[in-house]
Amino acid sequence: MSMRKFLYSLALLFAVVTVQAQVNPKVQAKLEQQAKEIESKVIEWRRHLHQYPELSNREVKTAAYVAEHLKALGIEVQTGVAHTGVVGLLKTDKPGPVIALRADMDALPVTERNSLPFASKEKAVFNGQETGVMHACGHDSHVAILMGVAEILSKNKKDLKGTIKFIFQPAEEGPPAGEEGGADLMVREGVLENPKVDVIFGMHIQGIRKLGQIAYKPAGMMAASDWFTIKVYGKQSHGSAPWLGIDPIVVSAQIINGIQTIISRQTELTKEPAVISVGTIHSGIRQNIIPEYTEMTGTIRTFDENMQKDIHERLKRTAASIAESAGARAEVEITKMTPVTYNDPTLTEKMVASLNKAAGEQNVARIPAVTGAEDFAYYQKKIPGFFFFVGACPPEIPVEKAASHHTPDFMMDDRGMLTGLKAMLNVTVDYMYMK
Repeated sequence: MSMRKFLYSLALLFAVVTVQAQVNPKVQAKLEQQAKEIESKVIEWRRHLHQYPELSNREVKTAAYVAEHLKALGIEVQTGVAHTGVVGLLKTDKPGPVIALRADMDALPVTERNSLPFASKEKAVFNGQETGVMHACGHDSHVAILMGVAEILSKNKKDLKGTIKFIFQPAEEGPPAGEEGGADLMVREGVLENPKVDVIFGMHIQGIRKLGQIAYKPAGMMAASDWFTIKVYGKQSHGSAPWLGIDPIVVSAQIINGIQTIISRQTELTKEPAVISVGTIHSGIRQNIIPEYTEMTGTIRTFDENMQKDIHERLKRTAASIAESAGARAEVEITKMTPVTYNDPTLTEKMVASLNKAAGEQNVARIPAVTGAEDFAYYQKKIPGFFFFVGACPPEIPVEKAASHHTPDFMMDDRGMLTGLKAMLNVTVDYMYMK
């Protein structure tokens, strides 16, 4: 081991030992007990939020529910941040770091499919279509957990140092078409300023991870997400005489197959993983008419900026060349949506001990990169941040058979929220005593 690496390891070890020495064991025990005592309230809040979900940038009732709770705790509250966001500020009596804790509030245009007594019956219009609305990604649990963290920390203000900023964020799933929102807009509206935030923590419940397990990864944990639109222009004709036209549907099918070879044959996947997926395709109006135009949309996931740029160029070239070979024309638009969720490596290593206290060392796992995306990444572009997963798969369901997030059958076990509550408390209090 080089001297530099030895000194770095020694510094990390010293930081962890310092935390363990400075955090009063009585305070630690009190927080642990209060987390258990508040668990039933957190579950009640989560079930209420689950029953009444709201789409991105429309979290009006959710925001009011959160703001009322924070005000009752005596926390300074700001509303209307990035449309419907709520920010709470808890100032202690001792100097110390400014720590931000974030929970996302929005639900998805998904119609719930289960028999839970608190299942959502809400409806909304999304992209011009009527749809059910469901917390199909666990954001209801994130809000409830952070409400619980705020209540416990506000009760123990005299034992804390510095300032805690509670960020209840709208539109993590992305704002509606033509709108701005989410973490990007919150950052631009100054959520990390006044007072200036030193560090930020966030978590995500996973219904596809074992109950009570916590998972993390230093550096690039979740992918950058880009959206693309491919418009294919052909020539309309009667369906009985395709040779009189240029079929954009057939061309689109060839483009879909062609862009998959960008990943399977043209991308150095041993360096970092990457994904291209087509999510929608729309064309035509009648069975016996070959249409003039087809439009498809999809997503690109990458972990490396150079690979990201290369894949963008290959996607444009592949679509255009395939279309040209058939006498059609293709236009490609790519929008960068979310950066890589990048866990500051030094911060991550320091906070693993906090996760171990919350779940037990045997239940804390370092995992490979995940191709999902998280707009928590926008905070991490500005300040050090640490994001982790908390398992909540019902024990009666094998993890490999659990319903995916963003689906009508998504399910989570409420007992996973106690682990999340303890983890968020631990990383917050431990960090403030590092400084």
